[in-house]
Amino acid sequence: MADTPPDRLCVNPNSPFYDEALLARGIGIRFKGAEKTNVEEYCVSEGWVRLAVGSTLNRKGEAMTVKLQGPVEPYFRDAAD
Repeated sequence: MADTPPDRLCVNPNSPFYDEALLARGIGIRFKGAEKTNVEEYCVSEGWVRLAVGSTLNRKGEAMTVKLQGPVEPYFRDAAD
């Protein structure tokens, strides 16, 4: 695996940007300098994150999200094996 996280990643298995191996390794996100733990999806090149809003679900049973703009810094929580 690469030492840098991908430009875009999503936790939803239905998304084309979903990668189970990377998510199992553990990805951390710093958004505007603050650690975020409720990130559903991010894109570094476009500068946005999608954050889960509480425990509310939409009609498809997926978490309701809000898209925020700003600097995104993904990193791996642990070293590659």
